[in-house]
Amino acid sequence: MPVSKVYFTGMRTRVGESLLTKMERLIAAAGIGQIDFKQKYTAVKIHFGEPGNLAFLRPNFAKVVVDIIKALGGMPFLTDCNTLYVGRRNNALVHMDAAFENGYTPFSTGCHNIIADGLKGLDDVEVPVRGGIYCKTAKIGRALMDADIIVSLNHFKGHENTGFGGALKNIGMGSGSRAGKMQMHDDGKPGVDQSACTGCRVCAKFCNEKAIAFGADKKARIDPDLCVGCGRCIGACNFHAIANRWDSSNEALNCKIAEYALAVLEGRPNFHINVVNQVSPYCDCHNESDAAIVPDIGIFAGFDPVALDKACIDAVNQAPVVETSILGEKERTHKDDRGFCDHLADLHPATRWQVQIEHAEKIGLGSGNYELITVN
Repeated sequence: MPVSKVYFTGMRTRVGESLLTKMERLIAAAGIGQIDFKQKYTAVKIHFGEPGNLAFLRPNFAKVVVDIIKALGGMPFLTDCNTLYVGRRNNALVHMDAAFENGYTPFSTGCHNIIADGLKGLDDVEVPVRGGIYCKTAKIGRALMDADIIVSLNHFKGHENTGFGGALKNIGMGSGSRAGKMQMHDDGKPGVDQSACTGCRVCAKFCNEKAIAFGADKKARIDPDLCVGCGRCIGACNFHAIANRWDSSNEALNCKIAEYALAVLEGRPNFHINVVNQVSPYCDCHNESDAAIVPDIGIFAGFDPVALDKACIDAVNQAPVVETSILGEKERTHKDDRGFCDHLADLHPATRWQVQIEHAEKIGLGSGNYELITVN
């Protein structure tokens, strides 16, 4: 298996030099200048953070990436897709409000925010997944597919369903439209919360399969035999009465994320940065952030998102546990493939993070083997 280069810089700084300066030097050393950005639309895939969560990446990091892309002649924009769950980012209006609240404005980052799958999460492109086993096609936010280049800026942390969240998850799950997220989380067939349905019938107007019917109580019901899982009804409902069933296994979810990431990246130049600080136990989609499970580690960058995530996993597993964190309260019995404590497995024993790396390798997205190059 080929060995990919992953570049790393630690969190320590000298007097008179900021971490942002080190980050700029790291990204340059990792070879971002090899990409021809001139007059190219460049999607900087990011997670704006759910309001209330304080572990998300500060916009200062995005400003460094944006400035580099601009200096290389590119036309960058920050982007994410709407969430499937009901929160502060499930349509473009509240999503933009959340981004601004968390400091992601054109004035702080130097570029605009674009919600890639549109106002209600319905604006997507169905993209073939080469060699896809779980997904033959992926439903990706249109603005991401319109971009010429993809750069991902990722907060590396734990995750309750996948074991970890890094570049692959930010690209794969994060680039899926609401229908795409539903496809990843289950078999793609939504259901109706009868207590929330108002009988307005808007959902039926968006269903091309005539899968939505209304009973004597005027409540919507979806026929799973007719439903094709397009997810249009989810975005159309203003009362959050239609949702997916969240019944996919964690292993299948990890594989689908890898396949979605392949659909996004294949055929276009791409580059990736993982910031391993405030390593919270759960996803940044939570509206809270528990204490970090390990001390801040550093920033990783490279062209191979699989190698990048694996390097971060190894770094986290080799780090000391913050004993006052939730991980410090848990029994620690798991070992990783290098013989170190497997903090991610101890944190979420029902998950197996290895599946995401293994499947990404299997479909040719990248390599879990890496050479770590330190940039001071």
